[in-house]
Amino acid sequence: MSQTQRGEDRMKRESRLKAEKEEDPIKKLRYMCLSRGAKGIKGLGRMFRIMDDDGNKRLDFDEFAKGLHDYGVFLEDEEARDVFDKFDANHDGSLDFDEFLRQLRPPMSKRRVALIQQAFTLFDRNNDGTVTAEDLKGVYKVANHPKYITGEWDEDQCLNEFLRAFEENGVVDGVVTWEEFLNYYAGVSASIDEDAYFDLMMRQAWKF
Repeated sequence: MSQTQRGEDRMKRESRLKAEKEEDPIKKLRYMCLSRGAKGIKGLGRMFRIMDDDGNKRLDFDEFAKGLHDYGVFLEDEEARDVFDKFDANHDGSLDFDEFLRQLRPPMSKRRVALIQQAFTLFDRNNDGTVTAEDLKGVYKVANHPKYITGEWDEDQCLNEFLRAFEENGVVDGVVTWEEFLNYYAGVSASIDEDAYFDLMMRQAWKF
C-alpha cells in the first residue's frame, strides 16, 4: 500500500471519529465528507451541480437537504438548516453552492493551492476553466494504456477514463471544472501532513 493510500485510509478513520464528536455543523459536514475519502467534498459538489437545473449555482433549502441525503451525508434537520442559513447571506432562501464548497474545503496553504493550479493549467489548454478529453489530447499520452495497446479502446475512451477519476456518484459527463479539481485535491491534501510530501506527490503525478 502506498504512503498516499495509507494517509487517505487514516484520514477516513479520523474523520469518522471527529464527525461523531463535532458540534459545529459545518465542521461536522466537512468531516463526514472526508470520511468518504479524497473525493468526498468534490462528490458533494457534483451532486449539487446535477440538481442545479437552471445553472444559476444556487439551491433552495429543500434542494440542499435532498442533495445531502442523496449523497449519503446525513445531518439532523436542525443542523442542515443551521448550515444553510449560515450561507444564505442575503436571506433570500437560496445558497450559492460554490461559496459553500469553498468554505467546506479543508484549509490549504498557498503553496498547495499553487501546485494544484499548476497541474490544472497543464490540461486546461484553452483557459476556459474546464478540462475535457479534447484538452487532454497531445498532453496526456495514451500509448501505454493497456486497452489502447490491445485495440480494445481508442484514444477518446482512454482520455474519458482518465477524467472519470475526478467524477463520482455515478455522474460522468466528461467535463472537470477547476472547482471540482480543487475539491478533489483538497481531499487529497487533507490526508497528507507535510507540504514537502504533497509537493513531491503533485510533481511526480503531473510531471512538472
